[in-house]
Amino acid sequence: MKRSSGSEFIFQIFSLLISILIVHAVYVAVIRPNAEALLQQQEAQQQAGSEISTQRSLYIVLKDYEQETCFILMFWVLMIMAFKAKKTVNETSMLNFSVLNIQQGTKVLPEDANSLCRPIENLSKDKQVLLLPRTILIALKRFIATENIAAVATAIKDTCDSEADRLDSELAMVRYISWAIPSIGFIGTVRGIGEALGQAHKAVEGDIIGVTNSLGVAFNSTFIALVISIFIMFFTHQLQLFQERHVQNTQDYCDENLLNHLKIDGSEEC
Repeated sequence: MKRSSGSEFIFQIFSLLISILIVHAVYVAVIRPNAEALLQQQEAQQQAGSEISTQRSLYIVLKDYEQETCFILMFWVLMIMAFKAKKTVNETSMLNFSVLNIQQGTKVLPEDANSLCRPIENLSKDKQVLLLPRTILIALKRFIATENIAAVATAIKDTCDSEADRLDSELAMVRYISWAIPSIGFIGTVRGIGEALGQAHKAVEGDIIGVTNSLGVAFNSTFIALVISIFIMFFTHQLQLFQERHVQNTQDYCDENLLNHLKIDGSEEC
């Protein structure tokens, strides 16, 4: 588990760097040059006394640093969620793997549990750390130690509950970024309104370009941040639902394929 956590941390660092490089390159090469050209065109129209086009371009809406930061965070958190989703897919694939070879109708006694542990212990380390093999191995060892079926059921439930709590805690970074994105948009709002108030005297003199551009920063940054936040929260919910279903399916698998086969001498089928 420590190795997995370390690899995930390294992935998060590199994915952040990749997100910064890609988004900043797009802004430098495409978005800001086009936005500057459109703003200069509007300023030239005002100085010439002609009517200024009020149509807002997507380049102008996206041009500011707050929007760039929001997109960097968006792509970063999407890569983090894709990494977690891939791990969950790998975990889910174990449900189709013959971890237990117990025939239908076979009863497993405590002395038989050791033979069921060996195939799991012979799995590669990458597979042993997955939830299903871990849960089955813990349940079998509990059965050997206690010879109590209720204790095995408790071990399965506790292991799955612990995994659910761990997965939920690991989504803390995703939730933080989802919260940070609209906050960055509000920072742009404050900055834009402050700049607009600083240029109010120019608007009185008839030069409204500076004020309108500053108000554009205020509203555009919040608009983009809220749209991205809604987008991110949808995928966060889907990822959490996927993980919760995997944990529940693992518990159901253990109940059906292991717990129902356990028997103690002189006891009835569980």
